Amino acid sequence: MKSINEALSLIRYIKDYPSEGILFQDITPLLGDAHAFAAVVTAMSASEFSHDAVAGIEARGFILGSAIAIDKKLPFVPIRKKGKLPHTVISREYSLEYGTAEIEIHIDAFKPGQRVLLVDDVLATGGTLLAAIALVAETGARVTDVALLSEISVLEGRAKISEEYPEIRIHTLLS
Repeated sequence: MKSINEALSLIRYIKDYPSEGILFQDITPLLGDAHAFAAVVTAMSASEFSHDAVAGIEARGFILGSAIAIDKKLPFVPIRKKGKLPHTVISREYSLEYGTAEIEIHIDAFKPGQRVLLVDDVLATGGTLLAAIALVAETGARVTDVALLSEISVLEGRAKISEEYPEIRIHTLLS
């Protein structure tokens, strides 16, 4: 298995994608290396806290979150872009670093009181995570921890989340 630093060094940075002024973190080289991917999943799964379920935010949160759920032997719940879930949903609109979007979750995705580990790839402005945390809360469950591959600290997403949800622990491998 690769070290976590070797794994993270495989992330490719692409300037001005998907729009000008954005430095996109392409994780496909990391995902393409089984040992690097395993190192990242192991690191993101490591927690002294227990959870009842893992939720992942579309799209790259699905990849990381489902692998973590398998590693922790927990159910996985997808949080999807608008119009992608077939059953009764609740939704939330939010601001992105480069626009606005809307995410949804099945209304019965969790049992009341379940403790959820929320997974995504990058924490930027915090808009996506704030919307996802609110959606999980609407189902009666609660996000106790957030696991992220990386964080763009200058955008202060962590501060926004901590201000609104000080009880949620945020774990990041790269900042």
